[in-house]
Amino acid sequence: MATFVDRVTLHLRAGHGGHGCVSVRREKFKPLAGPDGGNGGDGGDIVLVADAQETTLLPYHRRPHRTSDNGGPGMGDNRAGFSGGALVLPVPVGTVVRDADGTELVDLVEPGMRIVVAPGGRGGLGNAALATTKRKAPGFALLGTPGWEGDVVLELKTVADVALVGYPSAGKSSLIAAISAAKPKIADYPFTTLHPNLGVVEAGDVRYTVADVPGLIEGASEGKGLGLEFLRHVERCTALLHVLDCATLEPGRDPLSDLDVILAELAAYPVPEGQTPLLERPQLVALNKVDVPDGHELAEFVRPELEKRGYRVFEISAVSRAGLRELTFALGEVVAADREARAAESTVRERIVLRPAPVHEKDFTVTVEGGSYGDVYRIRGEKPERWVQQTDFRNDEAIGYLADRLAKLGVEDELFAKGAVAGATVIIGPGDGVVFDWEPTLTSAAELLTAPRGTDPRLDALNRPTTSQRRQSYKERMDAKTEARAELQREREAGVWREDHAEEQE
Repeated sequence: MATFVDRVTLHLRAGHGGHGCVSVRREKFKPLAGPDGGNGGDGGDIVLVADAQETTLLPYHRRPHRTSDNGGPGMGDNRAGFSGGALVLPVPVGTVVRDADGTELVDLVEPGMRIVVAPGGRGGLGNAALATTKRKAPGFALLGTPGWEGDVVLELKTVADVALVGYPSAGKSSLIAAISAAKPKIADYPFTTLHPNLGVVEAGDVRYTVADVPGLIEGASEGKGLGLEFLRHVERCTALLHVLDCATLEPGRDPLSDLDVILAELAAYPVPEGQTPLLERPQLVALNKVDVPDGHELAEFVRPELEKRGYRVFEISAVSRAGLRELTFALGEVVAADREARAAESTVRERIVLRPAPVHEKDFTVTVEGGSYGDVYRIRGEKPERWVQQTDFRNDEAIGYLADRLAKLGVEDELFAKGAVAGATVIIGPGDGVVFDWEPTLTSAAELLTAPRGTDPRLDALNRPTTSQRRQSYKERMDAKTEARAELQREREAGVWREDHAEEQE
């Protein structure tokens, strides 16, 4: 069973917005006292928050489908619907969030950083909010828009100061267990470490984090062993510590050849743009297992060659703890120097530039697409697409209101400029979208309604018959049946038709 996951795909669906309400206030002597339909509530967002207490993406590996609450519909008497609660998902510090296409959205490198990856839908306006001086009694409301639905990819990159790299069974896990309180799995066979381990080391006044990644072998960049899968956890490290095995029993291996292989595999790993390549970062060498006599002799033999290459070399033993104090303090000096350099850079803050949106820039685009039955005019834009989602196409007033909004936005003028004529096919949105035949200068039906004061013909269809009206209708049906039976009896007595004649015809 998996215990560590550093890459997962989340399937998210944010809450939908609630629909607005169509309602008319009724008071004594005022059957139509004005609209009082409330607005729908907004759908809940899905938020990712960097949490220092989280260390793995395992909960999202087991439950990748996450959904936030929907907003409630509006109600009469100007009562707004409830808003859906936001779904907050804690992730480890160092998590990179990407969309389904691989584009990086945010890098959560600091505790408390948050991002709304799936915004909830907007609640629709009720008819009370849609009332104006010209449209005093709207007979429609806006629908709630659907929440964002899609996939995001979470990739964990461990935030550590020092990374331990080396061959399998070189003693990296034993070393991190000796210099910190970490308790990784330790055994006498290769690839014991299957996921990165973190440990906190204190060297004088400096406190830093050490990461132990699974071992690398020759050909790792081509997929051998565990490959370079876990080297993403080395990207954020300040320094690299090469742990070389001086007591290996495998033929053809020695500390120098092991170091050359590891350097070649590190060079084959591409770091993200803007980061320092791995081989250009501070590197130290730890010759491990010097407690073994042959290992001590080999360490003394290869040390001059490593120092000639420019490395600081330390002879250590994770078992006897020889040389660990010098090594931890040397790593602390490197980490402290890097922190001071970063602090000096952070004192010069980048100037914030506010760039307002252009005033004359259009909120939509109209493109002409060829079709089997003529040109098709596609309208794209955040506003037109949202307005279409909010429109109840079963209501003529709502359709007229949509036409008014599109006309004020300039869609009609742009369609004329593109060569559209009455009856042309117009699509709003991507793909199939919403298709309709364009009729210019379509007005809202609300302004065309005429009725006596205190009445509204749109509400006639909603009137239920009274008890006396139902009783009268029932009596009329019974009288009609009685008259029909009497007419049949008169025809029978007059000999117009006989029962035996009817049976013969059958």
